[in-house]
Amino acid sequence: MTTSQPCTCAHCGAADAELTEFNGRVYCPVCLDALTLVCTDCGTRFLRSRNCSENDAFPVCPDCYNRNYTHCTRCGALIHTNACYYPYDNDDPYCQSCCREIDSYAIHEYGYKPEAIFYGQGDRFFGVELEIDGGGEYTDNAESILGIANREQNLIYCKHDGSLDEGFEIVTHPMSLAFQLHKMPWQAVLQRAIAMGYLSHQAGTCGLHVHVSRDAFGDTDDAQDKAIARVLFFVERHWNELLRFSRRSQRQMDRWAARYGYRDHPDEMLEHIKKGYGNRYTCVNLTNENTVEFRMFRGTLKWNTLIATLQMVNRICDAAIYLPDEELRSLSWSSFVSGITEPELIQYLKERDLYINEPTEGEVEF
Repeated sequence: MTTSQPCTCAHCGAADAELTEFNGRVYCPVCLDALTLVCTDCGTRFLRSRNCSENDAFPVCPDCYNRNYTHCTRCGALIHTNACYYPYDNDDPYCQSCCREIDSYAIHEYGYKPEAIFYGQGDRFFGVELEIDGGGEYTDNAESILGIANREQNLIYCKHDGSLDEGFEIVTHPMSLAFQLHKMPWQAVLQRAIAMGYLSHQAGTCGLHVHVSRDAFGDTDDAQDKAIARVLFFVERHWNELLRFSRRSQRQMDRWAARYGYRDHPDEMLEHIKKGYGNRYTCVNLTNENTVEFRMFRGTLKWNTLIATLQMVNRICDAAIYLPDEELRSLSWSSFVSGITEPELIQYLKERDLYINEPTEGEVEF
């Protein structure tokens, strides 16, 4: 408020006919302007030193900041809570400009998780994470691979992975099996990676992880849990065959894709799961909210191996979803593979000496 009482400015001591009271003291117009600001949001005058925006052209008092604002994690800019972006899978806020820059990176940080784009039909979608190493974590190389896969649609993105020495991770958006096999340009992507000096199988550091949408396992949480328990039962029951299929050593499995431990019935596997056993470094990772992740496979730059791996995961899901418990328990490996018709999977099973005693020689893995 303004007073005409004869007194002096509490800051400079000057007598002035128009002094304004602030926090129980009076100030001349010059000192009031120098010491205080008016909040853009609520119109309250407050000390300049408490300006949370750090921008005198857009002052924000502490109360309004706590209610309505935060700062960008990357550049520190003031942003309204309604205008925050969260490009990574955490609670760190980003402004629109920084979010756009992050989305334009060829190789994103490990925690990067964009909004999923679904390709294909049905309720069973597959997301692939393929690690490649030995050719460098170079933006130009990632851009070359992105240029092939994303020429017409945004199918993949690339991420940093701390387990790799000189490479990065190629990640697809969720796709139906038919889309992964026939529309995702895997052959061209793998050929380009090889041409740039990358390895996957031979690198010794790389994995091939396949995510399957949880919704594919049932319409309810209970149905999903029971079908996923049958997945684990199948994996444990046929561990030796799947270990050979995976091209990993037992030691590598123990580190990156450990077993849950065999139980004699799918229901017992379900109880084992509900007790909280396992973590993300298990053969079948159940810690993701929306997907079941098959982590047991070694990386590859061989097209037939990658396709066969997707087909094997699909076949395991079929067995877990459609076979009753007792039939699944009695299912031998030879009976399981005898029903396989996919030529890529049959070829790979023969190469690994897993197809009804019909081995064959295959091409070298990269």
